[in-house]
Amino acid sequence: MTYPVAEKIESFRAALPPEVELVAVSKTKPVEMLQAAYQVGQRHFGENRVQEMADKYEQLPKDIKWHMVGHVQSNKIKYMAPFVHLVHGMDKPKRLKELNKEAAKNNRQIDCLLQIHIAQEESKFGFDYTEARQLLEQKPGEKYPHLRIRGLMGMATLTDDQDQVRREFAGLAAFFREQQSLGHLAAFDILSMGMSGDYQIAMEEGANMIRIGSTLFGPR
Repeated sequence: MTYPVAEKIESFRAALPPEVELVAVSKTKPVEMLQAAYQVGQRHFGENRVQEMADKYEQLPKDIKWHMVGHVQSNKIKYMAPFVHLVHGMDKPKRLKELNKEAAKNNRQIDCLLQIHIAQEESKFGFDYTEARQLLEQKPGEKYPHLRIRGLMGMATLTDDQDQVRREFAGLAAFFREQQSLGHLAAFDILSMGMSGDYQIAMEEGANMIRIGSTLFGPR
């Protein structure tokens, strides 16, 4: 029996607030499943491996907006720079520098998000709030002219304690609003937080982009 991707996408999107962008996280899934989602209007797809994303980019329609949602390895950036729409996991200045360099080679200005470490887990990546604040105060648009830092991304702790998850998302949302109010960047408007297990809490706390995989495509 074929997994009902199209029906899942349609029903999920119908329940979303209009201001929330759905990124369908399609990692490990075959192009046929992405095509089914595409046929019902889904255009934003997320992958966590550059090579897999590049392979799917070659096989699928070119109006798809590809999101790199996994940990970014500097030596792989060159492979996605020609086409990636939004890079979520920019967690170190050296990766911003590398992405800026590869964007310049491709005559592009690439949109990206700063990943903030909000979870109580060492395995997660990201800037802490102090590091991110310093970076945003130092006119990153001048330092990285081929990038547009569009906002922030965070991953909450994998826990059943919903109060903890809410606190982590609320803290990130507050920092996002603070940075918006300071006006360091002209187009600082994306708050990417929330996955299949916690997206409802994320939206309640202010997420306007969610990254959903297994709820749409089934378990991996």
